[in-house]
Amino acid sequence: MSSVSEGRFSSSSVPSITRHPRRTTLLTGDGVRIEAVYTPCTAGSGAVGGEGTAGTAIVLAHGFTGSVDRPAVRRAAEVFAQRAAVITFSFRGHGKSGGRSTVGDREVLDLAAAVAWARSLGHRRVITVGFSMGGSVVLRHAALYTAPETTESVAEESETPGAERVERRTGAHEAHEERAEAHTGAHADVVVSVSAPARWYYRGTAPMRRLHWVVTRPAGRLVGRYGFRTRIHREDWNPVPLSPVEAVPLITAPLLIVHGDRDPYFPVDHPRMLAGAADDRAELWLEHGMGHAENAADEKLLTRIADWTDAACSMMDS
Repeated sequence: MSSVSEGRFSSSSVPSITRHPRRTTLLTGDGVRIEAVYTPCTAGSGAVGGEGTAGTAIVLAHGFTGSVDRPAVRRAAEVFAQRAAVITFSFRGHGKSGGRSTVGDREVLDLAAAVAWARSLGHRRVITVGFSMGGSVVLRHAALYTAPETTESVAEESETPGAERVERRTGAHEAHEERAEAHTGAHADVVVSVSAPARWYYRGTAPMRRLHWVVTRPAGRLVGRYGFRTRIHREDWNPVPLSPVEAVPLITAPLLIVHGDRDPYFPVDHPRMLAGAADDRAELWLEHGMGHAENAADEKLLTRIADWTDAACSMMDS
């Protein structure tokens, strides 16, 4: 699997926001066609805070083997649509999207296309919420795609005394992959990562050992294709992309990390590593009794996440 090479991308254009769900196809920077669904806000205003087309959109990134039509993804979209417009999409290799899954590497281009589409529809602020694999993708995306004013401020900070941490973070990032080229509107303003791994190649639980078999073995990929309707790329990562825990220090947007204490895939040392890498710049929720990803995220938790994103946006506006 080739590590992400950030190139310019295009997406299908929709002239204006509609009041009804709308399906479309987005084109990623590497030419993969991605299915996406736009769901307008159901609160009556069309956006958080009654800002109409200049308001907020939430982009949901599903977990491995998910898609826009999975019940858990639709449930999350319905809850978030009570606060803002919602865009759901199927990662490459999933659902009706083209290409093959690279299990978190080039999927960052899929998310970038969805975020850019949200802004092309007139949304001034975009929130990304990712689950499991999607949780790792929103972290990498937030590290790779930054607002122009944020990039300028980081550059100025690196020229001032006491900026060793900024320089060290930038150096660590560029050691793994080049920073994304400037893409108008491809950055996230607020980031929520749910049930994400902190590091790659984790095999410490039985479900993750089974997942590695599905991803790395020919027989496993057949099971993925016909059993889980997920088409998986045959090649290994080369080079290995920036890991989630390495991406977190590069994120300047408000960040929420959510994880269940009964997650069968990733134990709680993963979210704690992610939160620790943020140097107190992220909020961590360890949810008692919660399992894994969107399937375990009930309406109550999704509503709390929506409340947190509302508060984060309000603080940015104040």
